[in-house]
Amino acid sequence: MSLVSMTGFARVDGRAGNKAWIWELKSVNGRGLELRFRLPPGFDSIEAELRSLAQAKLVRGNVNLNLQLAESAEAAPSYRLNEALLEQLLAMAGRLEARGVGAPRLDGLLAVRGVVEPVGMVDDEAARETLETAVKQSFVEALDKLVQSRNAEGAKLAEVLGGQFNEIAALTKRAGEVEAVRPEGLRKRLQTQLAELLAQNPPVAEERLAQELALQVTRLDVREELDRLRAHVASAQGLLKGDAKGVGRKLDFLMQEFNREANTLCSKAFDAGLTAIGLDLKLVIDRLREQAQNVE
Repeated sequence: MSLVSMTGFARVDGRAGNKAWIWELKSVNGRGLELRFRLPPGFDSIEAELRSLAQAKLVRGNVNLNLQLAESAEAAPSYRLNEALLEQLLAMAGRLEARGVGAPRLDGLLAVRGVVEPVGMVDDEAARETLETAVKQSFVEALDKLVQSRNAEGAKLAEVLGGQFNEIAALTKRAGEVEAVRPEGLRKRLQTQLAELLAQNPPVAEERLAQELALQVTRLDVREELDRLRAHVASAQGLLKGDAKGVGRKLDFLMQEFNREANTLCSKAFDAGLTAIGLDLKLVIDRLREQAQNVE
C-alpha cells in the first residue's frame, strides 16, 4: 500500500426537495484524530453517526467538516396561511370597526408578520428524515473523496521520502569510505596517539595507558553508528512498501533514531570530511522530519 497523507480536501454538493447543501472537508497533520464538525441548527442529532463514519476511515489528522445548508435555487417557494393568527386579527378588526374605526384591507392583514409563512421541507418529520438521509449519503461521498485526496498526497509524499532515505543511505556509505574511519586509518591514528603517550616524561603507567587506548578506540570508532543508520534506512524503506496504516507514528520514532545517530556521528567525528558528512546528514534528516510529520 502507498503512504497516506494527513493533508487533503473534498467538496460535495447535494440537493433534495427544496434544500441544497455543500459539504467541505479539510484535513491537516495532527498527533491524533481530531474531528471538528460545523453543522446547521437542527442537525446535531446526526453528528454522532457522522463522527463514527469518519473515524472508520481516518486514523490521524485535524479535520474540519463543514455543512452549509440553503434553499435550492431551482425550488419554487411555497407558503402557508397561519389561519389561527388571521382569525385573531379579524376578530380584533371587527371590534375596532364596531367603534367606528375603518375596516382593515385584506392586503394589510396578509402583510402582518406571521400570517403568511414560508413552508420549509424540514417542517415535515418524514421530509426531515429524507433530508438527513440524503445529507448523510452525501457526507459518505465527501469522506471518500477526502480519503482519495489524502491517498494522492501520500503517493507524492512517498516519492519524496524515498528520495531522502536514499540520500541518507548514500551519505552513510560515504562516511564509511572516509579513510580515517577505515580500520587502517584507525590503526594509524591509534599508533600515533600511543607513541605520544609513550613519549611522555615520566612514562604513563600501564593501567592508565590501557584506559586511554580503550577510550580513544570508543571515541574514534563510528562503525556502530553507521551500522545503525543503515538498519534505520532499511526499516524506513520497508515501511514505504508495507501496510500504510499507522506508518506515521513509526516514522516519528525512526526520525528520533536517525537524529540520535547523526548527532553521535558529529560528536565523534575527528576528520573534517566525516564532520561535513555528519552535518549533511543532519540537514537531510531535518527535511525528512518535516515531511514525515504529514504521514497518517
